[in-house]
Amino acid sequence: MTELGPVAWPPPAPIRTERLVLREPEARDRAAFIELLASPEVHTYLGGPRPREELKSVVPAVPERWPGSFVVEVDGAMIGQILLRRATEHRRPVAAGKVDLGYLFLPRAWGFGYATEACAAALDWFDGVLPGEPVVLTTQTANVGSMRLATKLRFTEVERFHAWDAEQWLGLRSPVAPST
Repeated sequence: MTELGPVAWPPPAPIRTERLVLREPEARDRAAFIELLASPEVHTYLGGPRPREELKSVVPAVPERWPGSFVVEVDGAMIGQILLRRATEHRRPVAAGKVDLGYLFLPRAWGFGYATEACAAALDWFDGVLPGEPVVLTTQTANVGSMRLATKLRFTEVERFHAWDAEQWLGLRSPVAPST
């Protein structure tokens, strides 16, 4: 994983939407990160949860910060995480070198449109700092909610492939043309 390039990080100010704030991780988010990573519901399509006791010993006091990692908060509490990462190598050649969108939300935040709102805000930010860059998203085809979110965010199917004992879907979001 490499950085996103010449992007100032963290952004000069948190990203705010009508209901959410996207910001850097802080010490107060540690318990929510552990909950997120230990949740069987969150990790249904991601290989399963990690043991809570293990996470308590390895998650740092201040969760790691790196370019493209946003905590999503509502009413002052963390409900999820957005990740925009550029992988130097990718499991699929069509995605190599492109930025990959990832997201995790606590089950109590599901069904309110927070993932759509947060991902759209992160992608808008990304389009502003790296205009013209395509973004990819990979999910299991069995993950109906994630497939629906990909469509709402304008990702179009590039290919389906089999990995991790399941059918995977790879979508591409065409770059937004830079303003002239």
